[in-house]
Amino acid sequence: MITTPRIQPRMRLLAGVAALALVAAACGSDSTSADVPDTAATDEVTDSTDAAAEDIAATCTTANNDDNSVASLSELDFSGIDINVGSKDFIEQFVVGSLAIVGLEAGGATVTDSTNLGGTVVNRDALLAGEIDTYFEYNGTGWTVHLANENPSFDSVALTNDVCVNDLEENNIRWVGVSPFNNTYGFATASDSPAAGVDLQGMMEYVNENADATVCMESEFPNRPDGLVLVENATGLTIPAGQSEILETGVIYEETANGSCTFGEVYTTDGRIPALGLDVVEDDGVLILYNASMTMSDDVFQQAPEAFEALADTIFANLDDDTMAELNRRVSTDGEDPKAVATDYLTEQGVL
Repeated sequence: MITTPRIQPRMRLLAGVAALALVAAACGSDSTSADVPDTAATDEVTDSTDAAAEDIAATCTTANNDDNSVASLSELDFSGIDINVGSKDFIEQFVVGSLAIVGLEAGGATVTDSTNLGGTVVNRDALLAGEIDTYFEYNGTGWTVHLANENPSFDSVALTNDVCVNDLEENNIRWVGVSPFNNTYGFATASDSPAAGVDLQGMMEYVNENADATVCMESEFPNRPDGLVLVENATGLTIPAGQSEILETGVIYEETANGSCTFGEVYTTDGRIPALGLDVVEDDGVLILYNASMTMSDDVFQQAPEAFEALADTIFANLDDDTMAELNRRVSTDGEDPKAVATDYLTEQGVL
């Protein structure tokens, strides 16, 4: 995690314009006039800075929550567009990548399926190099990993807009749409557990009040800057010594379902949550957001801007945490093909 403070794009722009203004003043004025503030010039610089900042922000209207969805994906016009769709190497990415592929094909695009390309770095590098044209990325990853910033917003739309503004300005990468689902860290408990139905504050209080309660986590979660420390800081409580256990990710879900772990660290849209009937601990804005967007170079986006916005919004329209987890479950637990699941879902939604 980078330790430098977050600098807003507007502030960077203000600083740059101010510096240019000072240079211009020094070069274009004599020693007498340089001692006299030119308020008119300052106002003009401020006005132009405000306008420039607004222009940058306006370019990321694709990252807001306006509804540009369509009644049928066949209304979209991607005719004549060849597009290569990538994805990361886990179930949820296979599903959302397939949703994009099905939608693009419905709109007449010629699609290359490069889903399951690799991890975050592999997909991002491929996108920047033009080896793929789009993949779904998460706003928390964009802010902390790709842009190396800290202190992300806990408003999903604001965070995606922040990422889009920066990424578009620095890397010509546009973020399109914002998913309702948030695939972030979380905790769960068995649905029949006496601890079911609590929020993070209630979870930490329960653990502190019940000496036999255990919290199971992956090895890195207690030491991650976006992990347990955020829960401890928000609740003002720590897990008592001897009441935490480190397990492998896959084991945590099973051990939480059978009650061996009172609470288990999970990913909130994992298909094992509905498959095992786990109850997710409510998070009122403690753990960093990971909402998804389609990411693509602005050059690709400009080939069919309205259609890309409509595609993302139509895919995301009803894709909340529970729905995404259920689609993931059908692939991970039932063994269904991701494209078949995507096609079935979009058909059920009445848009295919």
